Amino acid sequence: MDRSRAVFLARSLIRVGALSRASHQGQLSPALRDQYHPKLGNRDIVGYGWNGVPEYMDRPEFPCPPVRFGENSEEVLALREKEKGDWKSLSLDEKKKLYRASFRVTFEEMNASTGEWKSVLAVILFGLSVTGWLGILLKKFVLPEMPHTITREWQEKQLENMIKQRQGAVEGVSSHWDYEKNEWK
Repeated sequence: MDRSRAVFLARSLIRVGALSRASHQGQLSPALRDQYHPKLGNRDIVGYGWNGVPEYMDRPEFPCPPVRFGENSEEVLALREKEKGDWKSLSLDEKKKLYRASFRVTFEEMNASTGEWKSVLAVILFGLSVTGWLGILLKKFVLPEMPHTITREWQEKQLENMIKQRQGAVEGVSSHWDYEKNEWK
């Protein structure tokens, strides 16, 4: 491995380690904050998160994202100050605004059916119909006709010839034919 690649990997590992420690503490160093600022904007880092990277993700199996969903606006900051007091003084609307400032969706909304199965079924049925039509077109225009030896009449005549020639007289077809009565045994 060349030296520049090794230095790059070492710096990456140090940066990931520093990021993990910093986001675990709920804060980033100014250098890391500047690096992630275009993604974060004016949002709070509130925990370690799923993998230590300060990104917002809605995941039912990991319900605590590392950053808040909404940016810190004047209204949200005022509600957070009010939240530090008695929660009974908060109205239901204010509680919902606080929740929506931290999370994009509720668990019910996250687990609700999206109707995606309809588009998946449509794609599958479309694929099956295209396959069927291709099969029909191939059979009609590309594949040769079936040989005449496949027809029922040909097979019956072939069987008669085999019996006349006494083919397989010991264990074959002719062994099942009664030559005296001219019928199958």
